[in-house]
Amino acid sequence: MTDTTPQPTPPSRDELPWVLEALLLASEEPIGPAALARVTGVGERSIRAGLERLAGDYEARGLRLQEEAGRYQLVTAPEYAPYVSRLLGDDSAVNLSRAALETLTIIAYRQPCTRGEVEAIRGVNSDRIVASLEQRELIENVGTARSPGRPKLYRPATRFYEHFGLLGPSDLPPLPEDDPSETVDI
Repeated sequence: MTDTTPQPTPPSRDELPWVLEALLLASEEPIGPAALARVTGVGERSIRAGLERLAGDYEARGLRLQEEAGRYQLVTAPEYAPYVSRLLGDDSAVNLSRAALETLTIIAYRQPCTRGEVEAIRGVNSDRIVASLEQRELIENVGTARSPGRPKLYRPATRFYEHFGLLGPSDLPPLPEDDPSETVDI
């Protein structure tokens, strides 16, 4: 049995952002430029230009184009989260303890990293916190380290970026510089 569905013609440069928008809305998962190029019949360079235009168009609207690990998806603008939560009856607002925020910060800036690396920085056992963050889908397991015991490697999940209103790792604020005048002698 052969597929007799007619293949669409590649969209024009002006139409491409809107085709990308439709594809991103229809996709259940973030999608990469190569897959978008394959579906649209245009090159990846054109796809990236179309995504940039789409992202710019969304700056004054209620949506954002989120990029993580080279894959894209449409998300609601973080400033409108209270309205979206109210519409959806979402009472599961993520309230995070100081320890959870510390752990998330370490994972976000050192990604990917192991639970052991988190514990070395925090100085306390982080088993429960890491498990809780993974259960809440704020972090995700992305493989195992090549060190003894093959510990799991974690990085922030898409929901982390959504929760904090970030479009991806490049939106993380820079870490403060170490200022020798601020050190405390113990």
